[in-house]
Formats: sequence, structure tokens, C-alpha cells
Amino acid sequence: MGRADVIALFGPTGVGKTEVAIALAKRLRGLGERPVAISADALQVYDGLQTLTGAATASQRAQLEHRLVGVVPVHETFSAGRFAQLAHTEIDQALRDRRRPIVVGGTGLYLRAALTTLSLQPPPDVRVRERWRQRMQALGPETLHAQLARDAPWAAEAIAPTDRQRIARALELQEMGQLRPRHSDSELWTTTTRHPTLLAGLMMDRATLYERIDARVDAIVAAGGGDEVRTAATDASATARRALGFEQLLAGDVEQLKRRTRQYARRQLTWMRKLPEIDVIDVTDRDPDDVAAELLALWARSGEPSR
Repeated sequence: MGRADVIALFGPTGVGKTEVAIALAKRLRGLGERPVAISADALQVYDGLQTLTGAATASQRAQLEHRLVGVVPVHETFSAGRFAQLAHTEIDQALRDRRRPIVVGGTGLYLRAALTTLSLQPPPDVRVRERWRQRMQALGPETLHAQLARDAPWAAEAIAPTDRQRIARALELQEMGQLRPRHSDSELWTTTTRHPTLLAGLMMDRATLYERIDARVDAIVAAGGGDEVRTAATDASATARRALGFEQLLAGDVEQLKRRTRQYARRQLTWMRKLPEIDVIDVTDRDPDDVAAELLALWARSGEPSR
């Protein structure tokens, strides 16, 4: 039996995904593999937000090459559809180069977009987006929501009349001839992946995870996360500003950032419970190399023709 082409690691913020990926890469090299990490994170793609988003450090990237980290200017908008295109290219090229992709992420939708084929919305046309931004500013969300309700009532029903961003995005897509229903749940949770994939989820005792999250936030602040967001704030796009902690650090509210991060971790764990054919590994009080050994054993038994 062959082994899975792709190894994917999912888990909540603070669980130690990067450290485990590095330890796994070391073990893979011992088997003659050439691993490369591909980040599946909605905000680590932004250049200039690496400290805030907990992206792999220079030292960690020296131990394991990471792709799709810091590749998008902070002033640009970004979408899951654009990410899927980038991730598929990176994974496919790695396999052509006989490298072993390790997809590492905590953003559930982006992980699914990297591993599967979803009906995702296309990236925005810059000129179309600017035109609708100006119209939104001039006319307000209620007026444009009414226009959307006339032209595409099924889309308007799913969007609040005050949700400026989603209303404008729907009207952009309509103008581009690309407005369509979002992917269905059956598509999102499909067991079919683009390549045979071992999907592992890392979890730990909730109290221990929360302690690690608080320590992680303190480390972000100590490493200059506040200065980073203040620099980025001058021209950060709407999607970049959605980075967890961006607004909290701008306001200097570290305690709120800790609360928000714990809440986000709970949502990530909810995603993990929904992921199909996932091997969940409890990493509480275990070092990364021990976890990597378990992952390697799972990988050795993987590789069915389709998952």
C-alpha cells in the first residue's frame, strides 16, 4: 500500500502545529523525503503581519521551508477563492518536484480549500470593487441591499441589510457575472480530496490550551505586535484588518485579545469535529517529536486510492 501524497495538520491557535510540523519534517528527511510546509491560514498570507498572526519565525523557516506566508501586500484584499488557486499550485508543484507537502493551518475553510475542490468565489476585480465601494459610501448599505434584493433576491436573503462588505461583494460578483450560491455543506465536508491525504487534528486539554494562548499573546506583544499593527494600519485592507488581534492591539487591549483568541480556538475545535476522516491526536504534555512519531506511523498506514 502506498502512502498519502499530502500530510495536513489542523488545530487551534496555540496547540503547537508549527513545532510538530518541523519535528515531522525532520523524521521525514530521515526516510529520504523532501518536506515543504504550505500554510493554510487566512491572515498569515499577509506581508507585515507575521508577528500578529503567529507565522513561522525565521528560525523555524530555516528548519522547514514554509510557503504562502507573507506573500500578499497588506493593502490588498484577499479571498478563499484566491487562496485555493495559490495553494493548489503550491501543492501540485511540490508533488511534481517529488517533495512532500505538509499543509499546516488553523483556518478551517482555507484548509478545505487547499485540500479539496470547492465552488469558491473568484478574486475581486480591483476596478469593480472600487466602484462599488464608492457607491456604498454614497448610497449606504440599505439602498444597495434593496438593489441586490431586486436583482438577486436569493443572495440578498442571506445578507443583513447593514452588512456593507457582503452587500458590496455580492454586487461586485453580480456585475462580473459570477454571483452564485456558496458551496454547499456536502461539498465543504466531502471526503474527496485532490490528492490522497492524511489529515491529522491536534488538540489538548482546554485549560492547558488557554494557558498557552495567553502566553502566546504576551509573546506577540513582547515581540512588537503592537508596533506591527500600527505600521500596517496606515494602508491595511479590510480583510487584513480582520486579523485576530489587529483592532485589539491598536487599542492596546491585551486582555480582550486573549479573550477573543480563546473564543477563536473554540471555533477551530468545532471545525475539527466536522472535518471528515480526520485522525485526532491529543498533544497534551507531549513534546513535538513524540507527536511527530505518531504522525509518521499514521502516514505509514495511509495512502488508500481515495479518501
